[in-house]
Amino acid sequence: MSAKLKVAGVVGARPNFMKIGPLAAELEKHTEDFEFVLVHTGQHYDPLMNDIFFSQLDIRKPDIHLGVGSGSHAEQTAKIMLGFEKVAVELAPHLVVVVGDVNSTMAAALVASKLGIVLAHVEAGLRSRDRRMPEEINRIVTDTLSDILFTPTPLADENLLAEGIERSKICLVGNIMIDTLIRFLKLAANRPAVRSLGLEPGGYGLVTLHRPANVDHPDVLGGIVEAFLRVAEELPLVFTVHPRTVKMLKASGLYTPLESEPGVRLIEPLGYLDFLALMKEAKMVITDSGGIQEETTYLRIPCLTLRENTERPETISQGTNLLVGHGCEKIVTEALRIIGGESKKGGELEFWDGKVALRIVAELKKRKDMIMAPAAERLAPEVQV
Repeated sequence: MSAKLKVAGVVGARPNFMKIGPLAAELEKHTEDFEFVLVHTGQHYDPLMNDIFFSQLDIRKPDIHLGVGSGSHAEQTAKIMLGFEKVAVELAPHLVVVVGDVNSTMAAALVASKLGIVLAHVEAGLRSRDRRMPEEINRIVTDTLSDILFTPTPLADENLLAEGIERSKICLVGNIMIDTLIRFLKLAANRPAVRSLGLEPGGYGLVTLHRPANVDHPDVLGGIVEAFLRVAEELPLVFTVHPRTVKMLKASGLYTPLESEPGVRLIEPLGYLDFLALMKEAKMVITDSGGIQEETTYLRIPCLTLRENTERPETISQGTNLLVGHGCEKIVTEALRIIGGESKKGGELEFWDGKVALRIVAELKKRKDMIMAPAAERLAPEVQV
């Protein structure tokens, strides 16, 4: 029997679990070929990630928890690197798999590269072209260091090729978040979230807001809140309010106007199934989240994204997404169009079919010999003849 390929998956926040969950489940179907260890850096403390989170979504709990916690980008990245280096040396995995674009992704990528461990990035090749976003820096660094780049779309492939990444390293597999979405749609349909809030399917808008560019500047946040108040006069809005956003709304005196508006329902962040239940029945979604742009495109729900750019342009060209920035008038104008029945219909995207994890595992099997080769052989410089 051939040796098992030892894989260390690294996650740092709740969205990362949603991305690595399908892959972990698929790897566990092939225990004769793989040994999988899940490492949680603890980059984000999320009270929703309790026992119910893991049991409801059938996601395995982390085998190792570093407990890094919050801090500045430099402090957090350094703590993750120090913690994960010790783990990587002890575990000696053949392969480190990172997902998404959080600080944990880049930090683990740096450690794996320095230790000569093969690195695979799931969700590679996304680019917003905005280096003011910390996530963009994390993506670029991680992709530069990766030995295997699992991409969600053909455009992601083009981004990597344009940056000089070898085609042999790039594998178009599709969007792994959609694996999770498809798997849990039926379960979400049975959740009472819509009914318990007294809402009618298609009779409300769903709102999320968390990015510093939107919530950390009172003038910007004020314009966004004004837009919400005006839209709520025509369509009830359910606003799942991130703790950071609550803090900034209260600090700028904007929480009370929202709380006082009959058309706005402020609620705490929800678990995945309840949020999905609300999203799939919404008339539209207003957000600054990356993943929600993808999910609304798959569900064919109109999405207004409060950003000037996106690393997921397919959701605009082929999906239901529209960038509206953070100006009040633009947000209101586009929201009223959707309320009036003018919305993008969207279409199907290639490989967004719920089989991404299966394709990744098949690719890892094909590359097993390369991955398990001694670092001295893999990293030896080419001899010029």
